Amino acid sequence: MERLANYAALEQYRAKIVASRDATKPMISVCGGTGCKGSGAEKVVAAFKQELAKRGLDNRIEFRETGCHGFCERGPLLVVRPQNVFYQHVQPKDAAEIVEKTVLAGEIIDRLLYVDPATGEKFAHEHEVPFYKHQRRLVFGYNGTLDPTNVEDYIAAGGYAGLAKALGAMQPEQIIAEVKKANLRGRGGGGFPAGVKWESCRKAPGEPKYVLCNADEGDPGAFMDRSLLEGNPHLVLEGMVIGAYAIGGRQGYIYVRNEYPLAVHNTYIALDQMHALGLLGDNILGSGFSFDIKVSRGGGAFVCGESSALMASLEGLPGEPRAKYIHTVEQGLYNKPTNLNNVETWANVPFIIREGADWYRRIGTEGSPGTKIFSLVGKINNTGLVEVPMGISLRDIVYKIGGGIPGGKKFKAIQTGGPSGGCIPEEHLDLPVDFDKLYEVGSMMGSGGMIVMDEQTCMVDVAKYFTSFLADESCGKCAPCREGVARMRDILRDITDGKGQEGDLEFIEELSKTIADCSLCALGQTAPNPVLTTLRFFRGEYEAHIRDKKCPAGVCKPLITYRVVDEKCPACGACKRVCPVEAITGAKKVIHKILVDKCIKCGACYESCKFDAIVKE
Repeated sequence: MERLANYAALEQYRAKIVASRDATKPMISVCGGTGCKGSGAEKVVAAFKQELAKRGLDNRIEFRETGCHGFCERGPLLVVRPQNVFYQHVQPKDAAEIVEKTVLAGEIIDRLLYVDPATGEKFAHEHEVPFYKHQRRLVFGYNGTLDPTNVEDYIAAGGYAGLAKALGAMQPEQIIAEVKKANLRGRGGGGFPAGVKWESCRKAPGEPKYVLCNADEGDPGAFMDRSLLEGNPHLVLEGMVIGAYAIGGRQGYIYVRNEYPLAVHNTYIALDQMHALGLLGDNILGSGFSFDIKVSRGGGAFVCGESSALMASLEGLPGEPRAKYIHTVEQGLYNKPTNLNNVETWANVPFIIREGADWYRRIGTEGSPGTKIFSLVGKINNTGLVEVPMGISLRDIVYKIGGGIPGGKKFKAIQTGGPSGGCIPEEHLDLPVDFDKLYEVGSMMGSGGMIVMDEQTCMVDVAKYFTSFLADESCGKCAPCREGVARMRDILRDITDGKGQEGDLEFIEELSKTIADCSLCALGQTAPNPVLTTLRFFRGEYEAHIRDKKCPAGVCKPLITYRVVDEKCPACGACKRVCPVEAITGAKKVIHKILVDKCIKCGACYESCKFDAIVKE
């Protein structure tokens, strides 16, 4: 790997790579992301390599272990290209058959196809699967085709063309103007215009200027940034170098969770490759511009996703936020001008510079251009990472991409924006997804978490869960967050335990306002969102818990009573056999009874009964 002396050398290198590759050559791509590895992808990869070597097909068939394909619950995933045949739940024993039948003979293996849970229809090709069909995979699209440890794959796909254009044909001010024109909004939560932040940092007095990437992804169930760094670190790094040139930065840091070992590993490899090619370090591509990037691994504190807390952690100090009257673009890391964007924001930059702001603005909405990657989880048939154009409706995400609710159950709510986001009910399912519309209903974009809930979800319990998470993750620096969120959690806990009192709801609303208005950072300022939105849209559930001492969803154990319906009970003994505390009486042909005082409300009897003879009240 030789150092590229200038922009022309990069294009010559790209042409050489493309010329050496046969676009018609069959390729097997296996997802090597963390999710699929957890399902056994490493053994699948080994089986295919062994099978191809045994048949002497190494040169005739290309094999790639790629990053995350998004459809995580169906892993290990495999795509045979260029036909784009899509297989799910692939096992090592399937390798020989896939090579023999699909790769060499063009046959489809029926048992490995995706089956739509609602219609029963089978789909043979990746672009036909509803989960993929309704997405716009701009940033995430490379993940299924590139080897993240091979920079030549990225360059062959057009990688670093945006960097070459920025360094060779644009002034820093022009780059900032283009990003502002594209109206790229930060994908880390707040949606602040990235170009405005860049401009402020460039104009701020003081040297050196630092450029940071926030990969401290702490939202429960969110793994967008992790998967981007695992599957295509070069896209993120290219964006950082372009941004550094525009801002005037000389040193960059990626602050990434230590719990992301594969992301860290692939990022280190990418950095080494960039240095070797002259895409990072001194005199990048002969432009005279020098910039370097280091990786800093965080300990997993949720609050370190906040900008000033992250910078404190980078300095080796406790990860605590500071007052916002001092802007980090003016005094950030080591009190020097610092620009921080998250992984997904940086990953959008190469497209904007390469294709232009006008092209970018044709995607999404006027106020929120581009795409957004969401982690779609919860009570949904198709879980995983989805990338959609801004403006798509929540209904389309839940039903067209997510495949609806399992078991024919009814949709109840969707929580967006992570633990500090809000819960949106069915009446707002047609809401367009963008920064401003979500804010109007009391939620937010956040980093991109989406949790779907069905009719059996207790919204009071949901609010308690997220409030408990935030209380545990509060750094404790300011009293409104430290004391207020904990007090709110305790009240919610009392309500779900059947100890709620009249006036609790009004007190929570007043407390929420104080916490939001007086907390030092966004953790506390947004902590009331789950409570306020569930109160707004599901107040009746709170009132049932307090006044009737009942949980309508049958979730809160202290408020549940299990009862046998005599006329339905066949006296089969199934419930009695599974009860761990012998709280069920009866015998064969003798109607069973549940001893309420002895019952621990584990639900084992309810789950075991096939005759609906046990009810929750």
